[in-house]
Amino acid sequence: MTYDLSIYLVTDPHLCGARGVVQTVRDAVDGGATIVQLRDKHAADDAIVDQLVSLSEVIDGRALLVVDDRVDAVLAARRRGARVDGVHVGQSDMPATEVRRLLGPDALVGLTANTLEHLAALRDLPTGTVDYIGAGVIRPTSTKPDHPAPLGVAGFVALAAQSPVPAVAIGGIRSDDVVPLRAAGAAGVAVVSQICAADDAHLATTALRARWSGAAVPRVLSIAGSDPSGGAGIQADLKSIAANGGYGMAALTALTAQNTRGVHEVHVPPVSFLRAQLDALADDIEIDAVKIGMLADAEVIATVDAWLDDNRPATVVLDPVMVATSGDRLLDERAEAALHRLARRADLLTPNIAELEVLAGRRVIGWDDALDAARDLAAAVDALVLIKGGHLDSDDAPDALVGAEGVISHFSGARIATTSTHGTGCSLSSAVATRRAAGADWSLAIADSRAWLRESLRAGAALGVGRGHGPVNHFAGLWQRGGLGTRPTADDVRAEWWAGIASIRHDIDALPFIRALADGTLDRATFLHYLEQDALYLREYARVLAEAARLAPTAAEQAFWAEGAHGAIAGELAMHASWLTPMTGVSVATFSADPTPVTTGYLDHLRATAFTGDYATLIAAVLPCFWLYADLGERLHSGAFGPEPLDPGHPFASWLATYADPTFAVANAQAIAYVTAAAARSDDAQRSRMRRAFDLAAAHERAFFDLR
Repeated sequence: MTYDLSIYLVTDPHLCGARGVVQTVRDAVDGGATIVQLRDKHAADDAIVDQLVSLSEVIDGRALLVVDDRVDAVLAARRRGARVDGVHVGQSDMPATEVRRLLGPDALVGLTANTLEHLAALRDLPTGTVDYIGAGVIRPTSTKPDHPAPLGVAGFVALAAQSPVPAVAIGGIRSDDVVPLRAAGAAGVAVVSQICAADDAHLATTALRARWSGAAVPRVLSIAGSDPSGGAGIQADLKSIAANGGYGMAALTALTAQNTRGVHEVHVPPVSFLRAQLDALADDIEIDAVKIGMLADAEVIATVDAWLDDNRPATVVLDPVMVATSGDRLLDERAEAALHRLARRADLLTPNIAELEVLAGRRVIGWDDALDAARDLAAAVDALVLIKGGHLDSDDAPDALVGAEGVISHFSGARIATTSTHGTGCSLSSAVATRRAAGADWSLAIADSRAWLRESLRAGAALGVGRGHGPVNHFAGLWQRGGLGTRPTADDVRAEWWAGIASIRHDIDALPFIRALADGTLDRATFLHYLEQDALYLREYARVLAEAARLAPTAAEQAFWAEGAHGAIAGELAMHASWLTPMTGVSVATFSADPTPVTTGYLDHLRATAFTGDYATLIAAVLPCFWLYADLGERLHSGAFGPEPLDPGHPFASWLATYADPTFAVANAQAIAYVTAAAARSDDAQRSRMRRAFDLAAAHERAFFDLR
């Protein structure tokens, strides 16, 4: 059986704090966690069983649930009707074979495995005993003070490559580790403090999920009616989503015949077709947020409710379209009751005051009373409420984000004198859903969306659309500013990428190996160990450069990378052999050392990039080997590390000279030019892949110098 282990939450009662484990898990699963491991070493067995039962209820089948070690607790919780999928055990816990015997063939069994010896023992177990391993720690972590030596990303690569079952990375994982770990073959990332200690566990999980999936653009679904005039409904939603940086999708609940002066006719397609639209989207596309607008009747509302129950998107914003501009109620009593039930599925409701009155079941008199009614509604439906004061008879147009405890954030702004207000509610709710899905907290998402909408309102009249209440100008600001971003030049790419690895460059400068190499105190055995690993690296690096030559789009680039491959073999390896195997030159003996996990990890990254056949990403991955070495050589010979490297009597003088070879400096400049030019002409997705490959290779370079 295949399990989704991608976003793996390990609970910690102390880090969850006053929010508690159950609420943290609820928020994390809402945000996209795919598996939860209950870990509470100090809790009694009965307490663990109670927690498993509670977690089973809040997870409700949306994620896997396992417990740390306590097999008996799983059996007890199952007897109480809880869904508990399995157990994760450590090396000193109950043997995995016994766990499998007790829990049966369908249980999920995980095992901690941090060494090659652990993997050897795992391979000796009967097939199917263990479903996955937890490998780590990746970085030092305070949540497990007795952890083994950190593996780092490169060490994880070496371990995971030899595991007979999927490997989940765990321990001290930072958000910027997610992409390289997935690229390294991780089946998932297990985190503790990244979610448990976050102020907003839902948002933290959503951010991890976005990094794992590689989605740079929020994918936002509008479930609403259409407006052929383009100012409201799904047409406004799609414009709003795009204007706020998202990818919009739409499932139609109703077709209308309307313009800026009013609605003439409404046609509601069969609800079976609405469900077919929704299922088609969910079957193919990962949906980051849902905005719900016009729902014509109780059957439509029930269909949307059932689909949300089956799919549980991470973010749901409900704009309750219930009252016409004339004040007429748009839904019958049965539909209003169904909408009340649907509101419990939402994370945020965005009513105006007339809609708030219907939802609250009472008259609202003035802004203060509206805030009270919004607070009561938030408590009743367990959701936040963005109450909008645009219909108030005042010079100000206030909004407020309200929770069950009261006002969370106030938003104010002078009323904009315009008749171009058609679709403002649709547009605002869609914008908020998009910015929330992009990682903003609710208050920031609302503040930014309001700023965008006010800009669009001010520019609405300039569109000259219709003779009634015209639409807002959704793209006014983008048209004026030239878009959300511009394509960088090669120089922009060069500056950004170099600055992006500043911390890596700083780390390299401070490494004991580099310092000792510079001042001449490096012992010969350590230097030879480095050369042995570098020889193994160069042999494969030359093959990767040859692949770059094969894929190169121009003859000049083909010749350049081919020359680089030749230089790595005929030049650099010959220098290595003069130290390692002077009697035989470059020979089998030159490559007799066993590769370290760091060497293997770096080469795996380069080979994996070459395997994709993506020329631009491949040359981005090989660039750090040029750039970092050339930069280091230039600074060694400029005195940045002291006068010792310039001393002809330096024990490694001949070696240091290769770092600052003018020919290599020219080659480095050409490599930078080819890579940055490719990045500048690439689209955002391609450039992002190139940057990830470059950053990861730079991190591997740092690890390669970190000899112990």
